[in-house]
Amino acid sequence: MRLAIISDTHMPRGGRRLPDACLAQIRASDLLLHAGDLVDLATLEGLRALGPPVEAVAGNVDGPAVRAVLPADRVLELDGCRLAMIHDAGPREGRAARMRRRFPDADAVVFGHSHLPLHEQAPDGFQLFNPGSPTERRRAPSHTMGVGRIRGGRLELELLVLD
Repeated sequence: MRLAIISDTHMPRGGRRLPDACLAQIRASDLLLHAGDLVDLATLEGLRALGPPVEAVAGNVDGPAVRAVLPADRVLELDGCRLAMIHDAGPREGRAARMRRRFPDADAVVFGHSHLPLHEQAPDGFQLFNPGSPTERRRAPSHTMGVGRIRGGRLELELLVLD
């Protein structure tokens, strides 16, 4: 199973759009994960129109209509892996322990909010993953997204630089 992973798209705002490289990764995937801050339902519907199913969580800037249809967090069972999603995983200090407590059976936690890409893996395999943002990099050096592959119950995550 191939995953495309994005967060913090903040669309529509200005002329913002997903980069072509991001769109290609999404279309080539079996599932799109969005870790919040879509902003409105039209953005969610636009992502669904790209092809693969979309699993998403609500973020702090998402409007009431988005919050009405998306949970604040979720855990997905994907080909033998448990992947948790949340928008804001809190401060860096203590994040891994906090996410392990909140999602004790998860193999990985995908989150957003900071716009800063991050991939940390503990010796036991537990992963924290923030794909950054494909549209609003803020303090990050580049626009980014993530891809994931699940093979034989094992989840491999990778950050991709889009510019």
